[in-house]
Amino acid sequence: MAGDAPLILTADLAQDMQSWATALRDRHFPPERNHLKAHVTLFHALPPSCESEIRDALAAIAAANAPVAGRLEGLMPLGRGNALKLTSPGMVQIWQDLADHFHGLLTPQDGHRPRLHVTIQNKVTAREAKELNALLGPQILPRDFRFRGLSMHAYRGGPWNHLKSWSFRG
Repeated sequence: MAGDAPLILTADLAQDMQSWATALRDRHFPPERNHLKAHVTLFHALPPSCESEIRDALAAIAAANAPVAGRLEGLMPLGRGNALKLTSPGMVQIWQDLADHFHGLLTPQDGHRPRLHVTIQNKVTAREAKELNALLGPQILPRDFRFRGLSMHAYRGGPWNHLKSWSFRG
């Protein structure tokens, strides 16, 4: 249970993509700030008072959907970091369905259509970010993958507390 902690919802990458992206993150994310595995955040701060309703919604979505198609497009500069740029009309539709369901409860950040990505470097100097982009950019080739499910986490100021995952099985 989340208690009074905001809830974070993520889309779960296929295991091979998850391992590869986490290895990139472990190599390039400042170690003192790297408390998480690679992840794709859909919602950053849903109210903990809705935990039961969120659990029900995620269970229904997972039951109704097969693994959702996604595509790694390449490297995306973040100014003071870099991310893997992803596209997935199916995952954006899931986000939209959840955003509609929880309308009125979303933070301004969560009310905007997400730019799907996996952050592999953040909070470094602009120069460091540009150097990594120049190095990795040509190596990150487009490829297709499938999201395997959805997860819910509680945010308590540091590492996230994983609450539950739902695998797509529709």
